[in-house]
Amino acid sequence: MPTPEPAAAANPAPIFAALGDSTRLSLLARLADGESRSIAGLSTGSPLTRQAITKHLMVLETAGLVSRVRSGRESRYALRPEPIAEARDYLQSVGAQWAEALERLRAFVEETPPR
Repeated sequence: MPTPEPAAAANPAPIFAALGDSTRLSLLARLADGESRSIAGLSTGSPLTRQAITKHLMVLETAGLVSRVRSGRESRYALRPEPIAEARDYLQSVGAQWAEALERLRAFVEETPPR
């Protein structure tokens, strides 16, 4: 019986596209402690400009990986772990489908007499 795909991850492509950049991954790693940070806080110690970080954060926000809250004149960004869990579930589903396909192939090869 095929493993069903998680409903929430019907289109995981935007999540994987956002995760496919080392700068965005490093921004997510900085937010992984659960603390929200401003662009200024995220740019500390980074060779990137605030404008570049803002562009990367917009991609992460569009993919649903971070949330943004206005606090006075600044925006604070926080990690949203749900999309990462959805991506993990999707990869597990794909892995299970491949495992099932390989098991069917193994069974076929073992049951088919040589010619």
